[in-house]
Amino acid sequence: MTGGHRSEFSLFIFLAAVTLGSCLHGNSSSTQTTPHSDQTNDSLIYRPVLQPSETVPLIGTYTLKTPAGKRCLKATMGVEYVVIENKKYWYFNLDPSRVSISGYCADKVAVLSLTMPNNGASLQLTFIKDGKVSYVTKLSAHIFPLPVCKGCASKVYPGVLDNNKLFKAADGRSFKCSSPSEFAMAKQLKIKLLTVQIQAFTLPKGKFGKEVECWADFNRRVIPIIVGAVVVGLILIALLTFLFIKDRRRQGYERI
Repeated sequence: MTGGHRSEFSLFIFLAAVTLGSCLHGNSSSTQTTPHSDQTNDSLIYRPVLQPSETVPLIGTYTLKTPAGKRCLKATMGVEYVVIENKKYWYFNLDPSRVSISGYCADKVAVLSLTMPNNGASLQLTFIKDGKVSYVTKLSAHIFPLPVCKGCASKVYPGVLDNNKLFKAADGRSFKCSSPSEFAMAKQLKIKLLTVQIQAFTLPKGKFGKEVECWADFNRRVIPIIVGAVVVGLILIALLTFLFIKDRRRQGYERI
């Protein structure tokens, strides 16, 4: 092969290698998958993903301030959504790190709104100040999750509880409940709140005031004490009865 032919052949091999490399690169990039939008970036369309089993939700602390910068509402709690679909229970936990907090405090009304990205889920609590006490009069929520099965339609699960007196406490005091509190919001939606401590309107130094214990915590704390006392009482009664009977028998034998 002459020098000219060798140069042409080398140029042909080089161009062929470049073309083959470009094709391989193009094929490899076309096979990459885009990460799921609900797990990567809040700027994409966020959709909650329901789970078939429960896990303990993270505890978040949410606060509101007046225009003057004074803290007027504080809530600490974990939030779990329970969706009933096709007679099965599905679960979703609110992630405090992704929640947007909004709302306001007025003289007798306060509203706390917790919203996930793209309004994929929300929870709203409306507080009323009635004389020297305050409570949550309205609890509303919704969740717009990804379908739980292939072929299932996308749907929103909304729910609301109205005209209630939830988490009632005297002004300047906080309501606290470590026991789970479950609320049936609608036929297909329940909300479960865990490790709740809430206070609205008056927060001394921006901190929780003296705690008002919920009935569930009170019963959980007091009932074991009552049961224990009853058991001890029964044991004492049985012991005294046994000693009394034994003494009567002994006295009878002496008379004989």
